[in-house]
Amino acid sequence: MTKQQTDEGIGVLVEALLASYGEYPEIVKIEAAHRINRNSVLDVLDKLQRLVFAGFFGPQPIKRDSIEYYVGELVEYVLYTLQKQVKRALRSQEPGGENPETAARRIACAFMGRLPEVRRVLAADVTAAYDGDPAAFSRDEIILSYPGIYADMVYRLAHELYNLGVPFIPRMMTEYAHSSTGVDIHPGATIGHHFFIDHGTGIVIGETTVIGNYVKIYQGVTLGALSTRGGQFLSGVKRHPTIEDHVTIYSGASILGGGTVIGEGVVIGSNAFITKSVPEKTRVSVKDPELQFMQQGGRVEFVQDFVI
Repeated sequence: MTKQQTDEGIGVLVEALLASYGEYPEIVKIEAAHRINRNSVLDVLDKLQRLVFAGFFGPQPIKRDSIEYYVGELVEYVLYTLQKQVKRALRSQEPGGENPETAARRIACAFMGRLPEVRRVLAADVTAAYDGDPAAFSRDEIILSYPGIYADMVYRLAHELYNLGVPFIPRMMTEYAHSSTGVDIHPGATIGHHFFIDHGTGIVIGETTVIGNYVKIYQGVTLGALSTRGGQFLSGVKRHPTIEDHVTIYSGASILGGGTVIGEGVVIGSNAFITKSVPEKTRVSVKDPELQFMQQGGRVEFVQDFVI
């Protein structure tokens, strides 16, 4: 293929793409001066992690005689960068109400003021992980390596922004954590203290889920909606379950529905599928199907039914 043929082919492709942009404008951002910078949001998340778990992350260790400067520099950077991105997010909405710049400044300051409380709850979550996992060597190991703690931290930060009415950014944060940990927590969910995610992979916690204190969940758990066929008509409706205090949910369990309440002290066994409320201090188990083992000679051996 000659250079002229290549250039002509490129021209045809460009024209086809431009025509496609006109045909499907809903997935195009042209002259979007207020487009949110995803890299900046993730950079803010990185700096927030350094503030939350001070000394654990970052290129250099913190020295005691310079910690005030270290924290001040990070706070100033996060305030400036977050305010800029929040302003862009607010301007992407329908105009009206508070000036976006004023609102962004107010929101950024209010959010940063919540960091001490976020740290208090995360300290309780780390303690729950350490106390609840005999494989944990130390709290340091949990903070540095447990995907559930990272997903939990991102959720708690995103949840504060969600409650302050910030669009887009909270979901960008939690979906980033989802992609790196396998834990999908919607920023709108409400989760109490001493929350422990063991292993983490494949966990889904929906937007209107309410989780109490001292709750422990294992991999593959879904706290979801019974049906989403109503689409946008279900926006704002309680679609996900309520999990009360001191509940343990083992791997593979699915608990669905906005009216489903799992009472205090309940233990949900692996692979349970629950769409109705469970009274407090109940143990829910699944009777496993009869297992079959086929040997080479064609004889089938049956293993007795058992309850988890």
